[in-house]
Amino acid sequence: MPPATLLAIGYAPGPRVQPVTRLYVAAGGGGDSLAAAIIHTATSTEPAHIATLAWDRLLIDPLPGPRSPSDFTGLRRLGEHVTTITSDTRPIPPAGSTLPRLAAEIDATLVLLDPTGGATGLRTQLRELASSLAAPRAEIIDVGGDALAHGDEPGLRSPLADALALSACQDIGIPVDVLIAGPGLDGEIPEDQVLARAGDRIATRLHRADAERHAHVFDWHPSEATALLAAAARGARGTAEIRDGGLPVALTEHSSDVHRLALTRALAINTPAQALRHTTSLHQAEETMRTLCGFSEIDYERAKATRTPPAGPTAITKDIDDEARAYERDAAARGIDFLTFRRLAEVLNLSATMTGHLRAHLIATRPAHHLPPIWATRPIR
Repeated sequence: MPPATLLAIGYAPGPRVQPVTRLYVAAGGGGDSLAAAIIHTATSTEPAHIATLAWDRLLIDPLPGPRSPSDFTGLRRLGEHVTTITSDTRPIPPAGSTLPRLAAEIDATLVLLDPTGGATGLRTQLRELASSLAAPRAEIIDVGGDALAHGDEPGLRSPLADALALSACQDIGIPVDVLIAGPGLDGEIPEDQVLARAGDRIATRLHRADAERHAHVFDWHPSEATALLAAAARGARGTAEIRDGGLPVALTEHSSDVHRLALTRALAINTPAQALRHTTSLHQAEETMRTLCGFSEIDYERAKATRTPPAGPTAITKDIDDEARAYERDAAARGIDFLTFRRLAEVLNLSATMTGHLRAHLIATRPAHHLPPIWATRPIR
């Protein structure tokens, strides 16, 4: 029946129903953004926005700390305080970022969080974002569990971003939950401690199909904790070695679980997040973390950035392949079952570009060692 006829007989169309938008906050930056995308596609068909810091490892971004909107071109303005990252966004050299490429390869909108105004500034951005999206709730995504840090754990290395995210999500106008994916997988707080703090409310358990939907991203994305999460979803069990220090991380039956707890409960656990609530600058947030935790991870990055690394190789040679094989044998003898590609690259003194070449070379020459997206020290098939 034509619209005019419908109106003539008294029919009036109801209000257009807009799809519910899922709002995620990636607690630690790029790796948690990818985890948010994986969790979203595993649990929802609704459109999603993922709010994230632009904070990559020095292997990708040689500038210490997180980036701000002034470090990018091609951002799209969503509101007075909110901008989104698109596939056309570019970091301004020498800054680097994985986010523009990630924006092109996931089915979600990436929102750039600017930490220069501390937790107070981030809260303003998140409040505006939640209002503009009419999102019914927000979920903070953290792989590993350092969002539940007390601040004095001996293995704690990067508490600032997570504490800022938790602190900023207070009073944004909608309910907020915290999702802890892959307890202990970042190597900072042991799995048993994370499980005790997170509780037994499992939001979802990731499976092989969930990991495979984003398998292509790990061809280039450097996140280690999220790579372990994806490997655990594929069934990997054993001990993995990560980071430049060679931290051992256990992959267990809990490693593909995603735990849910209320933000209020997480804040009661995370003392630094409580203290950051009224900070108005990143400098002030750093000072707070130095007082409470004894360090700021940006200081570590500043010190590391001043060290000029020796010139690394520019091609995968037989010598590099031999070194990789020798390190595998040594790791296996120490009880290590898996290595991240970043760990191997650090051991072999390879650049970010060369890490990709190493990965391609190893998979092509010895595919039996590849349990996507990590590398086994012994053949697995």
